[in-house]
Amino acid sequence: MESTLSQGGDGLRHRTMAEAALERLREAIILGELTPGTPLRLEDLARSLGMSISPIREAVRRLEALGLAEHVPHHGAKVVALEIEELRELFSIRLALESMAVRRAAELFDAQDEQSARSHLAELDGARRGGDARAAVRAHTGFHFTLYEAARSGWLLRLIRPAWDSCERYRPVLLGPGGSLQDRHAELDHELLAACAARDADRAAVALHAHLELATDIYEVELAGRSIFAF
Repeated sequence: MESTLSQGGDGLRHRTMAEAALERLREAIILGELTPGTPLRLEDLARSLGMSISPIREAVRRLEALGLAEHVPHHGAKVVALEIEELRELFSIRLALESMAVRRAAELFDAQDEQSARSHLAELDGARRGGDARAAVRAHTGFHFTLYEAARSGWLLRLIRPAWDSCERYRPVLLGPGGSLQDRHAELDHELLAACAARDADRAAVALHAHLELATDIYEVELAGRSIFAF
């Protein structure tokens, strides 16, 4: 029995370390600290994160599953560079899934959901004012997934997450302390919360569409004046 418990503990520690490594590497990619094309060498990552290679290997595999990294035969993994047409497809997938989620969330939204969402928005506003991009990204993710969790659908959450993570690299631009795009992004977050709190599913879906459409302005040159949703 002691042997079984010990093995279980080791497995739990390994998963915990892998999850910690995944979050560190995911944020580094999102924030541009690991740029597209950067090799993800296990030994180097293990040394920089102060971990053994085993959890790092698992974290890199999960980055590949999330679409943030890709395996190159005979060379290992590297950070993925998204093509604009692939990004369009991802945003269309996000619009479909997240619209469904916010519509359901608006119908089921309760006082606890609203309190949690407002807390994340307050953290986001504070992080923006302080110029803390890492904290802003975390708070923004926490806010949106509070709304998506309010839809009470585990399947929706599991489907939304990979597309969300793959699109995250454009988002730090919107989470800075000032600018018209940044201010509009903040307004739409508050509008989305207000719509859910009012249990207005149509209004929530409209706010989400406008929220995602901001990517059109960010990728203005690459999109040549077309909407992010226009194929």
